[in-house]
Amino acid sequence: MKELADAAGLTVRTVRFYRERGLIPPPRREGRIAWYDSHHLARLRTIAALLERGHTLNGIADLATAFESGRDVGEVLGLGEPTEETPVRLTPEELADHFEGEVTAENLATALELGYLATDGEDLVHISRRLLDVSAALVREGVPLSAVFEAAREVRAHAEALADLFATTFRTHAATTSPETLRPLAKSVVDAELSMAMDRRLRNKPAQPSS
Repeated sequence: MKELADAAGLTVRTVRFYRERGLIPPPRREGRIAWYDSHHLARLRTIAALLERGHTLNGIADLATAFESGRDVGEVLGLGEPTEETPVRLTPEELADHFEGEVTAENLATALELGYLATDGEDLVHISRRLLDVSAALVREGVPLSAVFEAAREVRAHAEALADLFATTFRTHAATTSPETLRPLAKSVVDAELSMAMDRRLRNKPAQPSS
């Protein structure tokens, strides 16, 4: 523990306190010797970075609990499944930088539940660079991350229904055409219809009261 504390720039008392609070996992034991490794050091550095960003120890403990209960990368991404999305590896402090003030234990648990985030050792992996960037942009525009997730649940349900519709149509009428040809066509239909629907909503938005 002293070697770990020295490497992290902390006192042994602080490391012991973090261990008792469950902020770092237990060491590997061989008889009376407790071995700490690079994962413990990475966790201590993450705690220090989150504290610098204004997180409390209670909040960090909640984040650690949600983090450790998350599904791993293989379970979320699927092995060998085709995808057009690019996963992004993040440290917890990098995630906090993307969503400043919004990375709560509740939001992290929701992201893990939805499968947007997966765990890989001490790191997190977001399933989609595009979704990560858009979510962060929405939060910067003032949309709470919890509201982003609430909308995402509905979007996913509609997306699944649309995927079923197109898959059935393609199997029925274009079974010999390659998926690589049909997939962008389906996406173009959805993009155009969504664009026109947004136009209709924006045209019909209520007038702002005059000052």
